[in-house]
Amino acid sequence: MNPAIWLTPGQLADRSGVAVSALHYYESRGLITSRRTSGNQRRYRRDTLRKVAFIKVAQGVGVSLEEIKDAFDSLPDSRVPTTEDWARLSRAWHDRLTRRIEDLTALRDSFTDCIGCGCLSLASCPLANPGDVLGQQGPGPRRLSVHGDDAPVESAPRAESSG
Repeated sequence: MNPAIWLTPGQLADRSGVAVSALHYYESRGLITSRRTSGNQRRYRRDTLRKVAFIKVAQGVGVSLEEIKDAFDSLPDSRVPTTEDWARLSRAWHDRLTRRIEDLTALRDSFTDCIGCGCLSLASCPLANPGDVLGQQGPGPRRLSVHGDDAPVESAPRAESSG
């Protein structure tokens, strides 16, 4: 093994900002791989830094470890992933991330409807849910779009506030 391209778990942890235990967990899930020295010590290829950074960023925007593993499984094992490889992964998640941004924006923008007045009773709120129309439409959140089926959930008409 060429020592210039291999990192110890501690070196990888220091460089990536991830605990050694997290590296071991990622390895157990098949997200990263290591080789063993003759003394049975783990060594990670230097390009594993890029994978760990990708894992951290992807998890930060809500991508599951299973989805990350699927993405990594599409990368070549025998060579360092190229810029084009990483761009392909980014494009594959573009629509998903756009939907997540839209959902988070809708949540942010509608939060005050739920807690602004302090009544905490959406069932009887004459402004946000007149006549409990939302409850009659079925269980679950009714005002935010649900992208599981790429169709927004209808929301109840809002009463105009006079004031």
